[in-house]
Amino acid sequence: MNPAPNFRPHIPLIFSNQKEHERVKQENKHLERILLVDDEEEILDSCRRCLTTSGYQDLLTVSDSRTVMDLLSREEVSVIVLDLRMPNLSGLDLLPQIISQFPQIPVIVATANNEVDTVVNCIKEGAFDYLVKPIEVKRLITAVRKALQMRSISSELSTLKQYLFTDRLDHPETFSTIVTGNKNMRAIFQYLEVVAGTRQPIMITGETGTGKELIARAVHELSGCSGEYVALNAAGLDDNMFSDTLFGHRKGAFTGAEETRSGMVEQAAEGTLFLDEIGDLSLSCQVKLLRLLQEGEYYPLGSDLPKQLRARIVVATHQDLSEKRSSGGFRKDLFYRLRAHHVHIPPLRERKDDIGLLLDHFLEEAALSFGKKVPAYPKELVTLLSTYSFPGNLRELRSMVFDAMSVHSSRMLSMNTFLLSMQDQGERPAAADVADRHNVFLACEEIPTLGEAVEQLVGEAMRRSDNNQTIASRLLGISQPALSKRLKLQRRA
Repeated sequence: MNPAPNFRPHIPLIFSNQKEHERVKQENKHLERILLVDDEEEILDSCRRCLTTSGYQDLLTVSDSRTVMDLLSREEVSVIVLDLRMPNLSGLDLLPQIISQFPQIPVIVATANNEVDTVVNCIKEGAFDYLVKPIEVKRLITAVRKALQMRSISSELSTLKQYLFTDRLDHPETFSTIVTGNKNMRAIFQYLEVVAGTRQPIMITGETGTGKELIARAVHELSGCSGEYVALNAAGLDDNMFSDTLFGHRKGAFTGAEETRSGMVEQAAEGTLFLDEIGDLSLSCQVKLLRLLQEGEYYPLGSDLPKQLRARIVVATHQDLSEKRSSGGFRKDLFYRLRAHHVHIPPLRERKDDIGLLLDHFLEEAALSFGKKVPAYPKELVTLLSTYSFPGNLRELRSMVFDAMSVHSSRMLSMNTFLLSMQDQGERPAAADVADRHNVFLACEEIPTLGEAVEQLVGEAMRRSDNNQTIASRLLGISQPALSKRLKLQRRA
């Protein structure tokens, strides 16, 4: 980088405001090594000061461009800021070599403001971004931050591909509390191992009872954060309660505030702050959460001194935030801030291969709770449960098991309690909804005859019940003898 009269050593200390300075510094303290390449020591020193002041601590500087390739073969580098006009080996000649041998490293080139064609050619060669001299501090910081983010995302994708192709988990013990053998759940675990170490927010979605908080705890354990895991259910919190609970207050901030109290953001410092039911936040509370994420700081009630956000944010909701966003019930800017990484937990009806495992797990838990022995159960029970939609998901299955164990007194667990629960707790959509969503004949050009329809219906019930006539007859709403008679007639025909 050639020296420029407007790019002086003191410029790195100038930010638009102190708030921006602290936010950038906090964001970047976890990022990786930056290599500065320039033949002017004064410019190298200025850039180093600028980036160090902004929170980037791991910096390498090179004034002789001929040593760059050897250095890259020995050292791990995340981003390169490369001057194009240097003696011996110019940045124009060095750029293709870096792109060819180290394509994973983003390169930011620095050039004079009258070299538009040169910049265009560099971008075509594979440069990530460019800086125009005299270099502005904010532009340098922004370019480096974006390059590091891109490198992080690229690394995550590469690691995720390796996980998926090898089907491996590096920390299976972290997920030991989540009972599953489902391949989709395993893919979620692999994804979490890749993204948990970043500082970006994670959004967990899924129906009520799918185990979103278990996933949040797994993220915290995988992250390696030294602080605490702090959870807050945001449902029902009004504006003042939300601010006081999250940010805390000073003594005398309001009537009854007799002592200074730290909020959950501070309690979760260097750890994880889990906000459940984020979809229930009012718009005013959403604004406060957005400001916390954007600025990286907050004000306890009654205080004029800001505190820094030092916690990783994980949120969860059972609501469809995309739909709420479209209807104006959830801020778009907050939605995209929170959705840096997204995990959707499938409902139990989409992971029915887990029902047997979960049944055994909940039976052991219930037996311990009631002081009873773990009972045997009819082999048909798992098949019966597999025919149910479980609107309450894992939580509903657990309640069923505990209800059955509370009245259990024989050697074999009865299926009757489960049958009653399925009848009492199952969702009963309105007739119009059923007609619209479950009309199997809508896609048929020609409807089957009554005899054909009955034969197909009976065949599907037997398939879903694993050829168990007792369960199939319940699905069809007829008696077992009536079903047996129908099956005999079909075999004769």
